[in-house]
Amino acid sequence: MGEAEDRGRGVYAISVAAELVGTGQQNLRLYERKGLLEPGRTEGGTRQYSEDDLVTLRRIGQLLDVGLNLAGIRMVLVLEADNRRLEAELRSANATRDTAR
Repeated sequence: MGEAEDRGRGVYAISVAAELVGTGQQNLRLYERKGLLEPGRTEGGTRQYSEDDLVTLRRIGQLLDVGLNLAGIRMVLVLEADNRRLEAELRSANATRDTAR
């Protein structure tokens, strides 16, 4: 299993994730309802948060601290994800172009 897969694997229960990011469990449930993140689930339906989820939760906290509401945060998270995807596509296109020379 690669490092990226490890970061995306849910390992933290909601109580641990909430403590690690310094917020309440109800906030994590609210963020999920609002579509800000989607933690993994066990077969029994228990939420399991990954390292990537913790990064997202910390980012949500930063955006809340500067005054954004949850709708604004959702837009920022979507735009940041789109930007990361486009940057990866550009790197890939540049690498392909460079090897073709």
